[in-house]
Amino acid sequence: MARKTNTENIAKKPPRDITAWLAGRWRKLCRAVFKVFIIFVLISAFVVLLFRFINPPTNAYIVSERWRLGAVKREWIDISVLPKHVPRSIVAAEDANFCTHYGFDFDQIRSALSSTGRKRGASTISQQVAKNVFLWQGRSWVRKGFEVGFTVLIELLWSKERIIEVYINVAEFDEGVFGVGAAAQHYFGVKPERITRLQAARLAAILPNPKKRSAIRPSAYTRKRTGQILSGEETIAADGRASCFL
Repeated sequence: MARKTNTENIAKKPPRDITAWLAGRWRKLCRAVFKVFIIFVLISAFVVLLFRFINPPTNAYIVSERWRLGAVKREWIDISVLPKHVPRSIVAAEDANFCTHYGFDFDQIRSALSSTGRKRGASTISQQVAKNVFLWQGRSWVRKGFEVGFTVLIELLWSKERIIEVYINVAEFDEGVFGVGAAAQHYFGVKPERITRLQAARLAAILPNPKKRSAIRPSAYTRKRTGQILSGEETIAADGRASCFL
């Protein structure tokens, strides 16, 4: 059998200097990507921490709706001036285990994946705040990945009370109507501090599809959902699942 020549061996094996050059370029790329990641995390953490003390002035969705509609209704309301049944109703409707998890309700995720009936999202209130305040609307794995990261930061840097306060002020309750303060005036013509238990449950019942549901012309499903929320609001008040934000 003919022996392989040195030329053939050299052709099959890249020169050491080229291999080292490629390895060096790869290490530099990895270091650059890591630095960009760290900078992004630090900037994100700073903004999240800032909004613990400063109310978010707007978000991408509100800006787009203002551009599309010409104007939006929005009024920031401190959670301290609202009747306690308002945040309790929102939590009972959207995330009853809000006080017992750290941003992700894995029981609800498993339930949503295995459900064959009417589908409800498994996103917690913390996840919805991450999406509504810091990200954009729509469904994609990229946005979901950012949502997970911001949810972790929110849970680490904000109190549960602050998370609820921001949520009830940025949630959409009708086309161009954002926050429970604007929603109270829009639907019932009352100041937010005068919202009744039934009105609070109605507002919570139209979430998360306010453009398809109405608090003043409720469908059979919305009326049924209102009753469930009224019961749920009493339940979380009694069993302590509202203690982390009230």
